Amino acid sequence: MEGKRSNTRPLTLLRKIKGFTRSIVEDLARGRPPLIYIERFRNYCTDTSGNCSCSSGLSTGKEAISLKRECHARRLDVMLRVLLIVQQLLQENRHGSKRDIYYMHPTVFKEQSVVDRAINDICILLQCSRHNLNVVSVGNGHTPFQSLLKKLMAMAVTVTPLMLEQDIISVAQYVIVVEKESVFQRLANDQFCKRNRCIVITGRGYPDVPTRRFLRLLIDKLHLPVYGLVDCDPYGFDILTTYKFGSLQMAYDATFLRVSEIQWLGVFVQDCDNYSIPQQCLLPLTAEDKRKIEAMLPRCYLQREVPQWRFELELLLHKGVKFEIEALSVHSLTFLSHEYLPSKIHNGGYI
Repeated sequence: MEGKRSNTRPLTLLRKIKGFTRSIVEDLARGRPPLIYIERFRNYCTDTSGNCSCSSGLSTGKEAISLKRECHARRLDVMLRVLLIVQQLLQENRHGSKRDIYYMHPTVFKEQSVVDRAINDICILLQCSRHNLNVVSVGNGHTPFQSLLKKLMAMAVTVTPLMLEQDIISVAQYVIVVEKESVFQRLANDQFCKRNRCIVITGRGYPDVPTRRFLRLLIDKLHLPVYGLVDCDPYGFDILTTYKFGSLQMAYDATFLRVSEIQWLGVFVQDCDNYSIPQQCLLPLTAEDKRKIEAMLPRCYLQREVPQWRFELELLLHKGVKFEIEALSVHSLTFLSHEYLPSKIHNGGYI
C-alpha cells in the first residue's frame, strides 16, 4: 500500500475517480451488476500468541460489494454521493469537513459514521490519504496545514508558512504529546517549552488526523525523541496507542500516521505511590473502565512490541483505581512542569 501512494495529486485522483465511475456505468450498460472490491487492513488483532502477521501496510484481504445485496446497494449509493462531493472539492481546490459532507445529504446519510466509512472506502479505492481528498476533520475554513499550526505550541520550532512539508528548523531537544488541553495550557503558563527547549503538542483527547500527521512530520524532519503524557486510565492508554500504532478504523493509513517512536512518559499507576498522591485524588475504576481494559489487553501489539505497556494496563486493572495528570497539582501548580516532567525525562522514567 505504501508504494502505491507516490502520486496523489488532484489531477491524478480526478482521473482515478473518472475511471472508477466509468467502470460502474459500463457494467450497468451491459446489464451486469457492478462488483467492487475494497481491500481491508488491520493494525492489530487479539491473538496474544505472538504468531499473528498484522501489518499496517499490508492488506488482509478484499471485501466484495455488490448491488445484489440491499445493504451493499445503500453503501455504494453513499460512496458515490461522497465521491461526487470529493470530486467537486478537488476540481475547485477547496476544502470541506466530514461534517460539511454529512449535512449535504443528512436524510440519506442518517449519521456521521456512514460518511466516515464512505470516506475510508474512497481512500482505499483511490489509494490515497484523506487529506489528499481535501477533506478535513473540522469545518473551520482552514486548510489542514493551517489547522495544524493552530495546534502547535512552537516555542522552540520554526515552520515555513508556505509549505510545512519543506522546511522545519528547531532547537528543541524533544517533543511531548499531552492528552488534554488543560495540561497543555498548564505547561504554556509555566513556560515549559522555553525553560526546557522542547515542543509540546496536544490532540485534545483522541487525536485527529492533522495532529497525527503533523507529529509524524515533526519526527521525520527533526529526528527528536517523542514522549506521551496521558491520564492513568484506560482512555488515556487508548489515546497513547492511537499515536503509536494507529487506529483500527484507519488501519489502511496507519503507516503514514503512526509514530512508533513515541515512548510513554506517564502518568503510571505506581506514580500515585512514588509521588505521594493522596487517596482522595484517586478514583475507582468503573465497570465500563474495566470492560475497556479487558478489551484492550488481548491486542497483539501489546504482547509483541510493548509488553511493558501491557503490564501497566494489567496493573491498572489489578489496582482498580485511576487518576488524572492534574492530580500532581496536589503538591503545587508548577509540580508537573518543574519537578515531574524534568525528572522523568532526565532520569529515563519512561517506557
